[in-house]
Order: sequence, then C-alpha cells, then structure tokens
Amino acid sequence: MTVLEDRIDMAEADDELTLDELFESLERTTPEGYKVEIVEGAIFMSPQRDTHWEIILDIVEQLRTKYPRKRVKSDVRVDYPGHLNGFASDVTLVAEGAEKNEKGLWHCQDIEFVAEVISKGTAHNDYGPKKTAYALAEVPVYLIADPYQGKCHLYTQPKDGDYLTETTVTFGGSVDLTITEIGLTLKTDEFPRD
Repeated sequence: MTVLEDRIDMAEADDELTLDELFESLERTTPEGYKVEIVEGAIFMSPQRDTHWEIILDIVEQLRTKYPRKRVKSDVRVDYPGHLNGFASDVTLVAEGAEKNEKGLWHCQDIEFVAEVISKGTAHNDYGPKKTAYALAEVPVYLIADPYQGKCHLYTQPKDGDYLTETTVTFGGSVDLTITEIGLTLKTDEFPRD
C-alpha cells in the first residue's frame, strides 16, 4: 500500500460511512442521466447538459487521436486524497499499464490527465477542493474548460496541494499540451459557450 492509498484509507476509517458505502447507496437512488460525486464528504448530483457533453466529447475525441480507448475515461469514479473524495471526472487519462485496485477502481496516482467542464452548481468544487485533491495526488495535468467564461485553465506542475503553473486560453485558441506528458495540442475552436 502506498502512502497516498494509506491517506485515503485513513480518511475513510475515521468516518461513519465509507466512500464505498455512500456510492452503493447512491447507485440505488440516483435518477437516470445524473452524475454523482462526493467532494469533501458532500454529495453532488448534476444532470448532463448539452454544452457540457459537447466539450467532454470534443476532448475525448482529441485524446483518442493519440491514446487507446481503454486509457480514456469519462465519469468513472476515482478516489482522491482528502476527506471522502470520490470524483467521477468529466475526462480522465490513465497511465499506460495502470491496473485497477482490489475494489475495481483506478489508483489516483495512475492518472495522467483530468479535464473538468464547469457546471454552475459545482464550479466551486472544480476550482477549489477538486483542484487541491488532484494536486495532492500529483495529477500532472489538470484542465478546466469553463463555458461561462469561454476559457480553458490549464494547471501543471503539482506541488504540495497546488499547481505551480496556470495557463489560460480563450475558447477558439489552442491549449499547448505538447510540453506536458500528454504531448498534443488541444483545439478549442468548437467548444460551445453557455
């Protein structure tokens, strides 16, 4: 067990309900078409919006030009460090050769890229506690696509729970990921705005 897994397990051990128990309960009661995440112990449910989905699909399609389908995920639960953090990120790229843990979940230390598309009701999570958790897990590349601002925010160089570098690109421009582990340029000219 790694130090990171130990931190996640310790966070779960101190709570009355574990992430697994919470997600099991939510699976039985979540309406069709809703995404569920647990951020710092709080449960968030949000419906899929058309603009949101178009941006997610565009990012996935661009990643698929370089990466096999089995490495590109959407809305798949990954547990992150901190208090009860079980995220179903909009787009996740897992490392080559990564394997699921005994619970059937991907290890957060095997995540190379995460993209979140902002929804009004949960934007504070993406810019706040989720960004911190991704940095603590040392996810090398974190991208926020914000259709309300019409901008992408690229965070790289995770260190001590924060990212050292932020680059902002207005929709219509290109996000240069060639200087990161991802090694491609993400075009945003077809990202719709809200």
